Amino acid sequence: MVGLGDGDGKAAEVGGAMGRASAPGWGIEVVRRPPAGKRYLHALFDFDGTVSLLREGWQDVMVPYFMEVLAPYCKDGGHGEGRSALSARVREFVDLLTGKQTIFQCMRLDEEVRSLGGPSADPYGYKAEYLRRLMARIGGRHAAIREGRSDPGDHLVPGAVDFLRILRGKEARLYLASGTDEADVVAEARLLGIEGLFGGRVHGARDSQKECSKEAVIRDLLKDNAIRGEDLISFGDGYVEVQLVKEVGGYAVAVATDESGRAGVDEWKRRRLLSAGADAVVPDFSEAEALAAFLGY
Repeated sequence: MVGLGDGDGKAAEVGGAMGRASAPGWGIEVVRRPPAGKRYLHALFDFDGTVSLLREGWQDVMVPYFMEVLAPYCKDGGHGEGRSALSARVREFVDLLTGKQTIFQCMRLDEEVRSLGGPSADPYGYKAEYLRRLMARIGGRHAAIREGRSDPGDHLVPGAVDFLRILRGKEARLYLASGTDEADVVAEARLLGIEGLFGGRVHGARDSQKECSKEAVIRDLLKDNAIRGEDLISFGDGYVEVQLVKEVGGYAVAVATDESGRAGVDEWKRRRLLSAGADAVVPDFSEAEALAAFLGY
């Protein structure tokens, strides 16, 4: 179980939040407490893995595909011991770039091919093939929701809707930002019934965009609302968004959900997000009121 720390920069483990009884195994792991008396009125949420589980398992599509592309240029063709090294190599850059647009991972794939002596290719071609394979895996989830065979709630991180509604009720302005193509983010947020909670502030990747979409969202958010970075709080499961929010002085809550089981902490996510500078870690939003109270709402 994770829980509240004393804010001295070391994560501590104490059951529950704010002395409140909580669900078994749920808690808040705290590295740094939010400033006393502060209420964050601008909250940035990642989409995939933080709110939505529609794309759960995307790494299991991207990593094998990227390995398939790279294998012909490896000394042993990506077999035997070389396969483990290749898998680690691909996972490292895929994970490091998680949170940025998918095209950034595909651009890095092209760099990796060239570093092994292979020819350069159009990263958008890699992206198109990855998305084709991904939709073959997850398209049935979309269809099941549209046809009423599946409850949208089954494809949301536990407690996400309740938590979003609590923050809305406290007059917080919510923003949704993703490295997934913007049209797909909007469509999937609508399919899950949560688009309206963000009041139209839904942002994703655009092919014409050459910078990190989340970096642009954060920059524009601060500029357009005339707020300081320290007035921003974020919730996400990607290395990139944690880093970006910490760079502007905001408070970063890592959501380290075990996506396949929809319960508990994914230890790999937890370690990566803490290394990125996360201020606190939660397994999900299932104890929405306790989390909101801890954050001053």
